[in-house]
Amino acid sequence: MDRDTELDLVSRLRTGDAEAFDIVYHSFNVRLFTFLARLMRSRERAEDLLEETWLRFVAHADRLQPDTRLGPWLFTVARNLHASYWRSRLVEESCADALALWPVASARSPFDETAGNELQRRIEAALATLPVSYREVLLLVGVEGVDQSEAAAICGISGTAFRQRLKRARDLLAERLEESARPGRGVLREVNT
Repeated sequence: MDRDTELDLVSRLRTGDAEAFDIVYHSFNVRLFTFLARLMRSRERAEDLLEETWLRFVAHADRLQPDTRLGPWLFTVARNLHASYWRSRLVEESCADALALWPVASARSPFDETAGNELQRRIEAALATLPVSYREVLLLVGVEGVDQSEAAAICGISGTAFRQRLKRARDLLAERLEESARPGRGVLREVNT
């Protein structure tokens, strides 16, 4: 969405325009759900947090600043709700299986399709093992395409700290992907006789 359209929507939201809310909802709902589902690794909990994100948006729409960036505002609320959820329960995430939500380009041949599915599975599995702080920066920048400065604001850290966290997250993801590709880690193993 271009900036002029966004500013117009913010202005309309501040006056309670339901049509403006619908436009924002349709523009961001799937992206927010995907972000939360990958952070939570639970469809049900992600749906709950998504609903709460939209409730907060409706409750605060009339108080938005005229120059509010809607994407960063919504992702910040979703991220904060996620952090609050885990803080309030004082539990460590224990779900190891990843959701198959990683976007993959359509393959042209059965071999390409199989290879793409395997890569998708490996990326999802590796992503699921990363600490939440690393997973969220990769999702914001790599999947959602959020600008790094906006993503830093969403995460509540400086641009420098964000770039460091993103580099560490990319390095750790690459390391986890490399580990999953090592012989003996896959389905086929050579048996010494």
